[in-house]
Amino acid sequence: MKNFKFIIPLIVATFFLLGCESPKDKVSAEEEEIKESRTLVDRVSIAQIEQGIKDYINDVKSKNNGFFPVKDENHDLSMKLVRVHTEYLSNLGPDSHFACVDLVDESGDVYDVDFFLKGKPGAMNVTSTTVHKLNGKPFYSWKQNKEDKTWYRVPLEQSNNLLLGVVEGRDEFEFYYTAQIPELTQSAKLWIPIAESDDFQKIELLEVNVPESKKEIKDQNYGNKLMYFDLGPEHSGEEIKLTYRVTRREKGPYDAPEPDPELYLASTRLMPTGGRFEEIAKETLGEKINDSHLIQARVLYDYIIDNMKYAKVGDYGNGDSNYACDSKTGNCTEFHSFFISLARSVNIPARFAIGASVPSDRNEGGIDGYHCWAEFYADGKWWPVDISEGNKYTALATYYFGRHPANRIELSRGRDLVLDPAPEAGAINFLAYPYLEIGGKEVKVNSRFSFKRSNS
Repeated sequence: MKNFKFIIPLIVATFFLLGCESPKDKVSAEEEEIKESRTLVDRVSIAQIEQGIKDYINDVKSKNNGFFPVKDENHDLSMKLVRVHTEYLSNLGPDSHFACVDLVDESGDVYDVDFFLKGKPGAMNVTSTTVHKLNGKPFYSWKQNKEDKTWYRVPLEQSNNLLLGVVEGRDEFEFYYTAQIPELTQSAKLWIPIAESDDFQKIELLEVNVPESKKEIKDQNYGNKLMYFDLGPEHSGEEIKLTYRVTRREKGPYDAPEPDPELYLASTRLMPTGGRFEEIAKETLGEKINDSHLIQARVLYDYIIDNMKYAKVGDYGNGDSNYACDSKTGNCTEFHSFFISLARSVNIPARFAIGASVPSDRNEGGIDGYHCWAEFYADGKWWPVDISEGNKYTALATYYFGRHPANRIELSRGRDLVLDPAPEAGAINFLAYPYLEIGGKEVKVNSRFSFKRSNS
């Protein structure tokens, strides 16, 4: 196939179940042929190999209405390219090669597809394509025959992400949001986010125990629902408690109209765009600056995972992109703010949301604070990403590109929330815990989240 004249293996790697896996070199008696093959490998760059695979996929797509067909014994799919795993290109022996590619189908599911190739330079053909993983979950693994050193596939009876914090499909639980008003010696103002139903979560507010001064408001840009309170010394020590019944389904890419660029390409106070963020994004993308937003977003996603460390040290937790860029550390707010600044700087619409992640390995108890995530817009869909979780659990890095698990609740969306009544300090950065203002300054409120799963 002429489009493969540059597709020659470059590296022989060892692969693990949690990454893209490839068979190792097969033992051969034809030493001279192997030597010749490896000499040819030295003449080819990773960029040439990747471009060759992309050329092949694009050629096939042009003949199939813009989609790349993949068929094996269990799948018949039409897909688009997300990325080529150049780190996993391998030589299986003379004239036999392996590559691994991420492709996305029309529903937004991400498939890891193994490509097997035969032939000499300039005359290489794809002999088979096999779906290896769906949203990061493998269908099979590789094992080596001890006698002849050849490799063969081994099916996996079960692959469960539960212990890595993921509930797939659907989850149902009660979520308890509690806070205690501190001792007040003067008037104060308080804002609390109210979770609402959408296409992925059904919310029922079962119990509302709050001060009588409650007033329901919405922010001007994102439509978040909030409770607002005027407080005084008489409210000191009162407990606020909201009890929700939550039915949530796993979130994948979903169709949506073109988003408002004034919201989703704009700078915010702690998520600036342009400047060094544009420089970093363009340098990271390289030649991929001409690729689709889907491919570009995956490159930026990988850049954040590879270059940041999840660490609650220093001035973390504000969602400050400059802090994330300088320190390369932070919690979920820094990971996703940095990603959004990079994405928006190269015209990829992106947005921020916050709530809580419910433990998957038990059915009740406390929750370790808030959790936040992001979405970007490409190919007519919003794509969920959770980069800090992908960083902590590299086995799920593919899953979290395009997926949010069912075991979470979203409390609010957006940054720099514009409210009426508004805090004297201006727009609220983001909102999960109660925001209490006394004398024009924010005061922390003792807050806690807990849950009980409905089937416990």
